[in-house]
Amino acid sequence: MALQIRPLREGELHAMMRVWESAGLLYRPTGRDSLERLKEQRKACPDLFLGAFVNERLVGVAIASDDGRKGWINRLAVLPEARRHGIGTAMVEECERALRARGRGVFSILIEGENQASENLFLGMGYKLEEDIKYYAKRDSQSV
Repeated sequence: MALQIRPLREGELHAMMRVWESAGLLYRPTGRDSLERLKEQRKACPDLFLGAFVNERLVGVAIASDDGRKGWINRLAVLPEARRHGIGTAMVEECERALRARGRGVFSILIEGENQASENLFLGMGYKLEEDIKYYAKRDSQSV
């Protein structure tokens, strides 16, 4: 398996959304995950929209973000048939590398719902569950 991880091109954003869908990742295609919004975000930080390719086929994706203090790993997904081959680990490592290049040394994630596979991945990579943090959100609509 020849794995290549690289920044996604604008024309590959549709394929990114198909990976999310195939992987069962919840996303908001009419809101924050709309093609238009993703294009804007990617244009601002093209180095943080990452894709994992095996034989030129997109099998994994992640969007990293930088809030100026810490790095975030968002929207990580690997196609079900491509799991258990180290792709998720490689994607996390590449996100961390890209964020370190921006001067970040703290990396954070949020996992929605029950997602034991994601929890196991991040715990196995040295991430710690911060049980004393509560996450609150206010949304203008459910699509954002």
